[in-house]
Amino acid sequence: MTSEFENTWLVIVNPNAGRRRGKKDWGKISSLLDQAGLTYKAVFTLSPRHAIEIAVSHIEEGFKKIIVVGGDGTMNEVVNGIFMQKRYPTPEISLGMITVGTGNDWGRMFGIPRDYEQAISTIKMNNGFIQDAGVVKYYSGSNEYRRYFVNIAGIGFDALVVSKTNKLKEAGKGGSWAYLKSILTSLLKYRHTQTTIKIDSTEIRNNIFNISIGICKYNGGGMMALPDAVPDDGLFDITVINKIKKHDVILNIKRLYNGTINKHPMVETYRGKSIYIDSKPLIHLETDGESLGHSPFTFNIIPGSIKVLIGRSA
Repeated sequence: MTSEFENTWLVIVNPNAGRRRGKKDWGKISSLLDQAGLTYKAVFTLSPRHAIEIAVSHIEEGFKKIIVVGGDGTMNEVVNGIFMQKRYPTPEISLGMITVGTGNDWGRMFGIPRDYEQAISTIKMNNGFIQDAGVVKYYSGSNEYRRYFVNIAGIGFDALVVSKTNKLKEAGKGGSWAYLKSILTSLLKYRHTQTTIKIDSTEIRNNIFNISIGICKYNGGGMMALPDAVPDDGLFDITVINKIKKHDVILNIKRLYNGTINKHPMVETYRGKSIYIDSKPLIHLETDGESLGHSPFTFNIIPGSIKVLIGRSA
């Protein structure tokens, strides 16, 4: 069944993204969209998780083309909306991005330009790429929840860092430097956790500092937590950092930027389709920069499930 909205872009704008650049720059962005000749409907988010609701309701009306004006967190919410709607198979929905966020790690993976005009030109090129997605079941208290993601999930130390970084963003103090500051302050109180990890048929038990699980390479504003990730191979990449001395973390931050984190002797890497993680005490989770709940966790890959408009081959 066709819809009158199939050729109209739904533009979901997060006005608070990038230290409120979504709001400040919307006049310029909308003017460029007009100049590019795009037919669109713009909707602003009003609160956390609102982008999920906007995506679901509008896709159910018949919208099949979406532009996210925001950061990785807004993209994550829209992806969750795509999976929650019932009208279309998820790969039939085209997803573009005009990045105004502070991290922009998903966009970095696919060559999405930071310049607004170039980003809109990229969207008009309609260079579609079908990437994998992940879904994680997690807990908050005794309640189980589900979240979809298209970049990276961080467990343990990274989840604490993201939580601190998000609080800095809320105070208008975002940017890559905020992530680095949060790393240093989090080191003061973080403890290793006895963790059981089951990756397909492989089981690992160890004292864990951090686990990264994902589809793409980058997080934390350009750090390569998963330097060998391939976004359409039907597998999660997993980086496990075992118990490590705190000064060793600081000395090896550069490895996260140059892609050599997997060369460190306390780091192990894996690939798999399904992952189960439990720990004592509980450890926390973030996906695509959004702080969520705690262990136990169950991850599953969803191959070839999200169509994204990219600037170059992944």
